[in-house]
Amino acid sequence: MAVTETAGAQSSGTQLADAQLISEDVLADELSGLDNLEMRDATRPGLLRRTWKVVWPKVLAVGLALGAWQIVVWSGWRPEYVLPSPATVLARLWNDLGQAETWQAVTTTLRRAGTGFGLAVVIGGALGAAVSASKTIRSGLGSLITGLQTMPSIAWFPLALLLFGLSEPAILFVVILGAAPAVANGVISGISQVPVILLRAGRSLGATGLRAYRHVIIPAALPSVMGGLKSGWAFAWRSLLAGELLVIIASKPSIGASLEFQREFADTPGMLAVMLLILIIGILIDSLGFSIAERAVLRRRGLHV
Repeated sequence: MAVTETAGAQSSGTQLADAQLISEDVLADELSGLDNLEMRDATRPGLLRRTWKVVWPKVLAVGLALGAWQIVVWSGWRPEYVLPSPATVLARLWNDLGQAETWQAVTTTLRRAGTGFGLAVVIGGALGAAVSASKTIRSGLGSLITGLQTMPSIAWFPLALLLFGLSEPAILFVVILGAAPAVANGVISGISQVPVILLRAGRSLGATGLRAYRHVIIPAALPSVMGGLKSGWAFAWRSLLAGELLVIIASKPSIGASLEFQREFADTPGMLAVMLLILIIGILIDSLGFSIAERAVLRRRGLHV
């Protein structure tokens, strides 16, 4: 009997040891899987490969657009002096980029864009934060801000010309009114969509008032705010070019003024070259500025690979 009990105890001990070994093996496999995930994330593709991954779809899209343009030219839908080929326009653009006046125009336009958009971010951000602080204010002013955002920028120019005349402030006035509502809506949307559980967790840790905005609300709302900034930049860029077509200031060459001059002289290749330059600048600013910043923000929150 004692021998049987001893054998049973030894068998139970052996089974327990085997179970511990199996559990340790399973745990080791799981940990190795986590390590593999970390290694996979650590061994991200190089900068050149990631850059190419971002660039090639845009290159393909541009190639398709140029191909469609060339097909329309070959169809004879319009005479070539009215609708020149892509090769003619690209050659004209290359020639214009070699002239100092073109770069002066680009510098003037980008300076106006940066100033107007910067002021719109400050005004729109402050307005969005103030409106988001109260549901009553949000329900009253939210629709008004959206209405201002949908209002065409060109509709503001008669008022801008009456207030400021043919001057830089008239252009900045329209740029700010075009971009600030989009920025404000981005801030309002971001703050409104912050999960309640994050706010409760922040309050339990002592984050109230301004500290809650700094440590909880703003970081959580940042992805939506980035979307508002991109939308605001698009409105600012369109408003600016519309303003430069109407408000031409002597001794201050700009892209919009150059486009208007080419139209007046019926220089179609030059006009299309300026339009292509506007498109290229917009793509570069979005690709090298906003898209990179947006991916960085989303990646930090685990929303982008």
